[in-house]
Amino acid sequence: MSSVYFDLIIKSAISEDLCPYPEDRIEITIDTRENELIDVTSDAIFGEEEGQARIVAKSVGVLSGCLPVKRIFELLDPSVKLQFHKSDGEHFRSGEMVASLEGKVRSILRGERIALNFLGHLSGIATEVRVLARLLDGTRIKILDTRKTIPGMRELEKKAVLHGGGANHRMGLYDMILIKDNHIDAAGSIAESVRRVRQRYGSQYKIEVEARSLEEVEEAASSGIDRILLDNMPKSLVKKAVRLISGRTEIEVSGKMDRKKIKRLRTIPLDYVSAGYITNAAGHSDFSMQIIK
Repeated sequence: MSSVYFDLIIKSAISEDLCPYPEDRIEITIDTRENELIDVTSDAIFGEEEGQARIVAKSVGVLSGCLPVKRIFELLDPSVKLQFHKSDGEHFRSGEMVASLEGKVRSILRGERIALNFLGHLSGIATEVRVLARLLDGTRIKILDTRKTIPGMRELEKKAVLHGGGANHRMGLYDMILIKDNHIDAAGSIAESVRRVRQRYGSQYKIEVEARSLEEVEEAASSGIDRILLDNMPKSLVKKAVRLISGRTEIEVSGKMDRKKIKRLRTIPLDYVSAGYITNAAGHSDFSMQIIK
């Protein structure tokens, strides 16, 4: 992730929490201006007092989000000292301290909710992915994410997937060919879609094709592509498709996946299972910030 793009995300989160003027938020996002950031509660109670705080886990899970939390406090107040006691990808237990802070109390409290939002959301993703990865222990199947992400948060959410032990699918529409049902229907066939892609790009990109039937599976597998996506197929049909493909290409299964469905697939020789819910509905890990008296 580029530093400019990353800072844009963090500054946007800071401005929506601390800037009362919607029309000014874009400018503050581009160039955070300290005197225009307002926390009416903390600003009234505290001046230059210094103190300590800790971030404590209130649930069990896998940590993700250290980088955005670090950047939040660097932007709000570079004098705040932040130390993580856990790293991204590490397991945490309820009651464990994952980070400690020291500096101006006002600055620490300004960043409290922003930091906890990032930690909670990203750790929730990493935690669910770790659960799914363990369901597939002993197989070659990898858990993949999708593009079903919160706008602006995709790169951080996909990093969280990696922290949980999963793998990333394409980042956007620019880094891999995925020929889906609408492409096939509009072009007339899988073979024609693949032909046009190769005519335009040659072997520049990997090619994946979504197949809806065994006939389309055979057509795709005969096209010499890199991966076939079996989307919304019942388990019985997935088994038949795998036998039909017979090692000619990689196989990905998708379609309203959950823990139960993914566990049932572990006996089939697949390469990937993709699940949109791991980034858009995985749940939230629970953390709290406590000022140390």
